[in-house]
Amino acid sequence: MEPMFFVMAILGCGDGNGQCTDARIVPTHYTTMAQCRAALPTQLAANTDVPFPVIGADCRRQGVEMAQAAGKPRNRG
Repeated sequence: MEPMFFVMAILGCGDGNGQCTDARIVPTHYTTMAQCRAALPTQLAANTDVPFPVIGADCRRQGVEMAQAAGKPRNRG
C-alpha cells in the first residue's frame, strides 16, 4: 500500500482567475500540507512558462488514505 503524500498542481486561469484548469503537477511529493503550502511561492516562480494569463497553485492529497472506525469493531460473522 502506498503512503499518503501531497502534490502541487499548477493551475492555468483566464483573466480574473476564472475558469482555472490543471496545467501540470509538480513532480515533488510533500509529506505534509504545510510543507506543500510553504513551497507555493517558489513553485509558482519556477512555473511561469504556463501559457495562461494568470497562474495559480493548489496542494492536493495523493495516495491511499485509510478510514478509521470509531469505537469498538463489529463482529461480522
